[in-house]
Amino acid sequence: MRIPLTILSMAVITCMAACSLAPTYHVPDMKAPAAYKEALGADAQGSWQPAIPAEADGRGEWWKVFGEPELDGLEAQALEGNPGLAVAAARVQQARAAERTTGAARFPNVSAGLGPTRQQNAPESLGVPDTGVRPDAQTVWRAQANISYEVDLFGRVASSVAAARADSAEARALFQSVQLMLQADVAQNYFRLRELDAELVVYDRAIVLRQETLTFVSNRYEAGEVTDLDRAQAEAELATAKSDAMSARRARAASEHALAVLLGKAPADFTFAPTPLKPVELRIPAGLPSSLLERRPDIAAAERAMAATNARIGVAKAAYFPSILLTGSGGYEAESLSNVFKWSSRTFLLGPLVGTVVNLPLFDGGVRKGNLEQARARYEESVAQYRGQVLIGFREVEDSLSALRILQEQTTVQGEAVNASTRAFGLSKAQYEDGSVAYLNILDAERVVLAATLNEVRLRGEQAGATVDLIRALGGGWAQEPAPSAAPPLAMDSAKPLPR
Repeated sequence: MRIPLTILSMAVITCMAACSLAPTYHVPDMKAPAAYKEALGADAQGSWQPAIPAEADGRGEWWKVFGEPELDGLEAQALEGNPGLAVAAARVQQARAAERTTGAARFPNVSAGLGPTRQQNAPESLGVPDTGVRPDAQTVWRAQANISYEVDLFGRVASSVAAARADSAEARALFQSVQLMLQADVAQNYFRLRELDAELVVYDRAIVLRQETLTFVSNRYEAGEVTDLDRAQAEAELATAKSDAMSARRARAASEHALAVLLGKAPADFTFAPTPLKPVELRIPAGLPSSLLERRPDIAAAERAMAATNARIGVAKAAYFPSILLTGSGGYEAESLSNVFKWSSRTFLLGPLVGTVVNLPLFDGGVRKGNLEQARARYEESVAQYRGQVLIGFREVEDSLSALRILQEQTTVQGEAVNASTRAFGLSKAQYEDGSVAYLNILDAERVVLAATLNEVRLRGEQAGATVDLIRALGGGWAQEPAPSAAPPLAMDSAKPLPR
């Protein structure tokens, strides 16, 4: 049995249409190290469960590991009202719409229409001799359906669809990245505000202490036991403490305004109640570096951008080969609207009204070559950007791990410094009251204990911020119920008051 030539030709075209000229896509091998340089021990799981699924899955409410109800509420407000996150979400919708638009090229384009045309033909265009009498103008009514379809013979459409699909996935990954960054920024500002509140507690107690000291020195001056120099120094120390407290309040106001903007609110509509920082002691295992490539949304976005540029190389290559556009129309034509839909008025047209079915590019002055070179260069650029993003991810994890390790030791040492300076201040104060030392000694001891206490508070704030940074660097995750913290209390707790 002989197969009709038309059927055979269509079968060949269909098979060839499944081909794509895009290079075979491979994710570059980054040769991830076996472990992080600063990784915690295998038994340091704490209360943290790292993100297990790949990028397409959610990041989870990782901030709940801190056990801060106020932070939970702020994160929910930010996810609902932040303008930057809304912009990223709109970009995802744009990418999805572009993917649907590009994917529509895989299907025929069908349209229908109804309407008249008014025309007058020259005799020569009708193939009749020119007798000097021109034909009358003619009105023709048409009701017809049109169809067109590009045979994807060399994968131009398939490569375009693959690129659009990768663009859409990149937009989703970037949305996840923006969301994760927003959550981390909210947590950072939250802990920064609480750190400043803790500093203000220290400053306020220092002001009370120095006011009491000024009163004591003034009484001794009135009694003639000390000179006016001691009283002037006590007044200067009190004024300095008040000025430092004002600086802290100014920084707190700016941080509160920044948090309001993250929540999508005007600063005038947001107030954060003073809440001194409590110690944050969480041990976050980093896991394996190789898993970071699946968990970081920014790395996933860079990988999808690389896939899109690879697919567009196929689009540029397909421009060197013939394109086949199948078109047709069918319907009715008549001189009057009443006769349009008569069976005798039917008409059809197979093939383009203007041009040809098969188009083969011959010369374009180097346009196709330039487009192909540009597509390949963009792919190389995206590969370099992907490699750079992976290295940035590794660096950020290592930075956070080392910061947490050193901060843990530093806070312990700083606590010892606070205890020692507190004892020294107590001894100096007792000796001054006995008249055995000058007032300068008590001033120096008081400055040392204040600086040590403030430094301890700030180290606790840095520790909380470094913990947030590590979670963000790891790509987020889920948290179980947080384990009770065994961290020593801060200086504002009753267990370690400022000296009086």
